[in-house]
Amino acid sequence: MKFKKLSSLFLVMTITSSTILTGCSSKGQDSAVDSANDIKGTTELIWYMIGTPQPDQDKVMEEVNKYTAEKIGVTLDLRMVDWGDYGQKMQVITSSGEPFDICFASDYALNAQKGAYLELSDLLESNGKELKETINPLFLEGATINGNLYGIPANKEVGQQLGWAYNKRMAEEAGVLEDMENAKTLEDLEPILEKVKAKFPNLKMPMAAGSGFFPYMPYDYLLGENLPFGIALEGDTTKIVNIYEQEDVKNTLNTLRRFYQKGYIHSQAATDTDPHEMSVENWFVRKEQYAPGAVEMWSSNAKYDVGYTPSHDPLTINNSVTGSVMSISAASKNPEKAMEFLNLLNTDEYLRNLIDRGIEDVHYTTNEDKTITKTEDAQKYSMPSWALGNVFLTKNYDTDPTDRIEQYEEFNSQAVASPTLGFYADTTNISTEIATISNIVQEFKAPLFTGSVDTDKYLGQLNDKLKAAGIDKVMAELQSQYDKWMAEQK
Repeated sequence: MKFKKLSSLFLVMTITSSTILTGCSSKGQDSAVDSANDIKGTTELIWYMIGTPQPDQDKVMEEVNKYTAEKIGVTLDLRMVDWGDYGQKMQVITSSGEPFDICFASDYALNAQKGAYLELSDLLESNGKELKETINPLFLEGATINGNLYGIPANKEVGQQLGWAYNKRMAEEAGVLEDMENAKTLEDLEPILEKVKAKFPNLKMPMAAGSGFFPYMPYDYLLGENLPFGIALEGDTTKIVNIYEQEDVKNTLNTLRRFYQKGYIHSQAATDTDPHEMSVENWFVRKEQYAPGAVEMWSSNAKYDVGYTPSHDPLTINNSVTGSVMSISAASKNPEKAMEFLNLLNTDEYLRNLIDRGIEDVHYTTNEDKTITKTEDAQKYSMPSWALGNVFLTKNYDTDPTDRIEQYEEFNSQAVASPTLGFYADTTNISTEIATISNIVQEFKAPLFTGSVDTDKYLGQLNDKLKAAGIDKVMAELQSQYDKWMAEQK
């Protein structure tokens, strides 16, 4: 199946963003306050972000709050939640009605339709005009659900590509470097991992996998990877299926089971929420999502050479457009100020780099060519850059490719559109069943995808529970909506 090619507006928006930056030369260092906690007359926003809490987080946020207090009368209470815990944590927070203002929107479409996020169209016009001019329209279009916008996507690559990041030194020593450069599938990895384990018998994780591990499989997951509803990207693109009834998915699980039994996946993987930082050389290969400059960034962070082999061409799906979104809580008492902050974050070069790269001359130094070099203290402050907004405002590290913007354009020109791009299901009438099904999948997903349990036995139990929970009703409703949407596209 050949999907339509997507063009990119990134060069245009990059030029545009450079003309509307606000406050780039003023760093707010002349504030009369001594600390963020002493700032008076400001609005404090509670901001939940995905990522490992950082040792220097408070130090950086003190500088951030001086600046945002001066610019827009706002301070931030940034609450980082670790990768493996974030989705569940935010589900609890949104379900309980706990107050907050801004969050990294996990399961964006699902939570938006459940009413967790505020509709932003009017606020974008009134408090986010510069942001709207900066962002690639493809992102706003892709994040619009039934005519409503519930979040601000990060301005970055429009396609998604998953693949294998690996330790090049280990690959060379094990004699598998050329093999790794051509390894696309799990099956391709199997003989490679056998050699790596033989060469490094004490290596904890020949393949890094924890409770959140989910390998690339050729499906578009309509409601996210935590639910079983998919459209095959290779084959019949008109039919919604339960992925756990598909033969290729079963084969993938069988492969992972062999990996676990052979010691390629460590024994506690099903309950492991450790992000397995690249700087710790206790793994050989791991699944990663690629963006231009990623290999250089990984290598810089790890302090050794990291290689990368893609598993597929860049693919534009709803999740690649909405996989990194900032939303405002539907219960926020300060939605205007929250939008003002998102507007500033996405258009102000100084603020974007302060939150992302840290404090100049503390976490990095600036070179004559305007690139930056990490200091030793950079280890105390590492943020998920792709999740923080407009990546085109970020400074180039001295390890980044000099043609980073051109690489983004080339990457996006190669992206193909999923057949479901733009389709968002209305789950109102099946919300109870979906909640139950989600809980069931969460129970089985980690044990199955780490190979920790017998595939046939647990896959059978999973599908039996899904049937009892009403999966047939849900699939019929989704198929009906998808059929209608496809007819409208024609």
